[in-house]
Amino acid sequence: MLRLFGPGCPPNPIDVHEAGLRVDSAVWLDLFQPTRDEEMLAERVIGTNVPTRAEMQEIEPSSRLYERNGAAFMTMAVLYGVNEGSPATDPISFILTGKHLVTVRYTEPKPFVAFIHHAHADHELTNDPVTVLIRLLDAIIDRQADELENAGRELESISNRIFERRTRRERDPEDHYQALMLRIGEVQRLLSRARESSVSASRMLGFLGATDRMRNEEHHSRHLRSLVDDARALDDHSDFLAENLNFLLDASLGMIALEQNFVMKIFSVVAVVLMPPTLVAGIYGMNFIHMPELSWIGGYPWALGLMLASAILPYWFARRRGWL
Repeated sequence: MLRLFGPGCPPNPIDVHEAGLRVDSAVWLDLFQPTRDEEMLAERVIGTNVPTRAEMQEIEPSSRLYERNGAAFMTMAVLYGVNEGSPATDPISFILTGKHLVTVRYTEPKPFVAFIHHAHADHELTNDPVTVLIRLLDAIIDRQADELENAGRELESISNRIFERRTRRERDPEDHYQALMLRIGEVQRLLSRARESSVSASRMLGFLGATDRMRNEEHHSRHLRSLVDDARALDDHSDFLAENLNFLLDASLGMIALEQNFVMKIFSVVAVVLMPPTLVAGIYGMNFIHMPELSWIGGYPWALGLMLASAILPYWFARRRGWL
């Protein structure tokens, strides 16, 4: 799918065979899951090859950030799929030349969708390629900040659930802690993807700021430096959330261990309570002829009373010491 942004460009995706002279006048060429014909059209405009899907997925910085034939090639991992419950990152390539910006992507991140609507409504956003790139990166970083804020609120909710006071009757440890562990796993997956995206954004912003094109753009340079500071702040905040998440994970495991210890303590006390009556029953269950209580009329109630007393005494002792 090919979208063109700039003076006289249509708001809807355009067929590659109908692009014509509109491509030369376009400021931003957005390639979403491009066909080979669309890639060739973009290559004709920028005068160099467009990165392939395999090249975009390489992780070494030299393959993601470089300059060739006067064009800056930058690839960053962008977060997507958070609202669907399956956060992930996918590489998006930005190719900046003197007259054009080309983006190559295979996913629909929310910042791209929102920025495309804004670009159609405000044509000043697409006056020049640097403005498009800076505003697009701004939208991506803002979205990352929103997701980290949501992750922070989720961690606060998990913390309240872990450390809330509950009575014994309200305890349902299996379902309670299973739900908590699932929520912790979801937040961990989101944080790891957000961390990957923020680190990738920081590297790309640093590379963009070092290019000759940005050194001559004082207005955009100030905005870019602000984005660099924001990206670094997001890195620090994601580290803080990751540490908090590890603490909550340890706390959950500790609470699970306490619940298990409580159950084992009950079993131990019950075993101690039942041990003396079992001993009494075992003694009076022996069928020897010369047993004083065999011919005693009160022997049966005596044995029952002794078993009951021997059970009550350990139970009272356990309650007095706070074991139950």
